Amino acid sequence: MTAIATAQPRQGMVGRSLGDRLVLWAVILLAVIWVVPVAWITGLSFKPNSELMTSTGTLFRAPYTLKNYTDILANSGVFRWVLNSVVVSLGQTVGVLILASLAGYGFARAQFPGRGLVFALVLIGLAVPEQAVIIARFQMFNDLKIHNSYLGLILPHLSAPFGVFLMTQYFKAIPRELDEAALLDNASRLKTFWRVLLPLTVPAQATLGIFTFLSSWNDYLWPLISATKPEMFTLTVGLASTQTNFAQSEGLGYLMAQSVFAGLPVLIVYLFFQKYIVTAVAGAAVR
Repeated sequence: MTAIATAQPRQGMVGRSLGDRLVLWAVILLAVIWVVPVAWITGLSFKPNSELMTSTGTLFRAPYTLKNYTDILANSGVFRWVLNSVVVSLGQTVGVLILASLAGYGFARAQFPGRGLVFALVLIGLAVPEQAVIIARFQMFNDLKIHNSYLGLILPHLSAPFGVFLMTQYFKAIPRELDEAALLDNASRLKTFWRVLLPLTVPAQATLGIFTFLSSWNDYLWPLISATKPEMFTLTVGLASTQTNFAQSEGLGYLMAQSVFAGLPVLIVYLFFQKYIVTAVAGAAVR
């Protein structure tokens, strides 16, 4: 009996070990699938356009060049486009974090008539595609005369149903005893939110901030419609405006360099804040 009891835990450990290995190999495979196209694009960005006209299979053979990147930096408007993207992305990120945190705290802690209905209406916003409201939004912003401005580029994406949902669920997971203890110390609702609860939601805020920054930085449709003056182009629209014909193979290296140049800031932001994403996901899994 003792031998059988000992054998069963060992078999369970072997099974778990095999399962862990399979999961590990699956993750490695997915990582390779994701990295290979990125490495290919990056490699092509350092190849002369004249060589890419004949073949794109010479990725690991010289010559290499920085001309594609110098051509991007030689454009007089590229630094203004980078500045516009930074201002718009940071503006949207800060705005979403403030509004989503306040709304999440209200839905998680405040008691008011129709709270469930209002929360359901907010979540319905997740099912409404941007294209469905683009015409109405354009006409409204045109009447307000805020096209070709930072305000016109930032405002549309401050409504973030996913952010409200995320912060609501995170605030609900925080014990109410913390609120009660703060109120017993004569702290106001606002002070309790700002000094006690908000610092506990940093992982969720970092996750939401990264997703918002990513979405804003890569946004193309609304800046293309709202910003018609070159000085108000974001980086995505500005770089696209320099490529007259995407089908021309002689500009393939330049096109790849544009992709790398536009994606590099996002990669840096993600690498800097990835620990907060892991913390938020791990915390949600534990709860």
